[in-house]
Amino acid sequence: MAAKPSFELRLRVLHAVHDAPGEQMRERIKLVADKTFTDALSGHTYRFTWRTISTWLYRHRKNGVTTLENKTRFDKNATRKVQVNQLAEAIHEVLPSLVPNKVGVIPKSVLYRVLLQRGLFVRAQLAPTTFYRMVRSHHLLDEAAVQKQRLSFAMQFANQLWQADTMVGPTIKQADGQWKKTFLIAFIDDASRVITHAEFFARDNTENMVYAFRSALYKRGKPERLYFDNGANYTSREILQACVRLDIHLSHAPIRDGAAKGKIERFFRGFRDRFLTLHRSFASLEELNRLTHQWVEEEYNAKFHSGIQMAPVDRFNLDRNRVKFLTDDAYSAEVFFIEESRKVSKTNVFSINGARHECPVDLREKTICVRYDRMRRDRFIVYFDGQRMGEAMALDLHANARLRAPAMDDAEETA
Repeated sequence: MAAKPSFELRLRVLHAVHDAPGEQMRERIKLVADKTFTDALSGHTYRFTWRTISTWLYRHRKNGVTTLENKTRFDKNATRKVQVNQLAEAIHEVLPSLVPNKVGVIPKSVLYRVLLQRGLFVRAQLAPTTFYRMVRSHHLLDEAAVQKQRLSFAMQFANQLWQADTMVGPTIKQADGQWKKTFLIAFIDDASRVITHAEFFARDNTENMVYAFRSALYKRGKPERLYFDNGANYTSREILQACVRLDIHLSHAPIRDGAAKGKIERFFRGFRDRFLTLHRSFASLEELNRLTHQWVEEEYNAKFHSGIQMAPVDRFNLDRNRVKFLTDDAYSAEVFFIEESRKVSKTNVFSINGARHECPVDLREKTICVRYDRMRRDRFIVYFDGQRMGEAMALDLHANARLRAPAMDDAEETA
């Protein structure tokens, strides 16, 4: 029996539908249904019926990219709400701060209470009886057992997995006297604990998420996998399309499950306790980001981390030969462009953002894909049948008229 198609393969199938020729979606789906796909992970080849592809497309449009993943139970053969390695990681963080009682033992009840007080878990997620059973069954008060479980929760190499999330930051007084919230978007490498990028923004929106993601990629290279929150910014079309183009596996944490993103959540707690508490206010967003960048690079990335027993940046550099950096060129910039389909007219013109543009080559009456920077909207790159055709030109009717006039005069003289 063949294995189920991987998540990446399903994304490739949907991308093929997007790029397929044809005016009607049903027509494009049937064209893709005639193709054969090879799963890079398993090596199996597949052909999918048009009904299967239609179902994937419907689920993706309705509920987002995570609904494409295989539906086997994520908690099979494990506790449903908390994984053993997550609990081991939390216990490893809490234990050094607790003092044993007179007989040299830390009571489980005290440990459980501290885990809840620090916000590592909530009672609905980890009931007392479940906690006691997991500690007893997996010997989680034994240092060697805890270390073994923690290692199973960490990636082996840098850039195998990044986690990311958004934290509400301090409010800053504006020139007009109003106070505005700030939002910190941060990315952490799972194996090294390096913060690949952290930056505050005045708005929690897709544009800023894309900007932060792009900055992280240019600074620390391309990860193999991303583990994001389920917020709208992290499931946006730009993020999905960039991951497909860069061959990055994208998955999302279960809704309201903070422990699933334990490493980035712990960084946020440390950032609040060790940085924000030292500053009563900030004069501007620029000052906040300058001080944040300085603290992240000098006090966090470059200092000893108890979880990995060395500085995060040193651990990251051990795998530097494996890191794949992006080149800062036009092609890499276009990876983050949003993509839309447009129908080209009989005069080789298409409309986008309320303006008309001419295709760089003859694509009359074809359906094309147009990529552009959502924040600038000053360049429109035309793709057809998966190939880059070039940059579109703004339609200039007067210039076209001047070009046609000599041609018409020559035709009259010939006649």
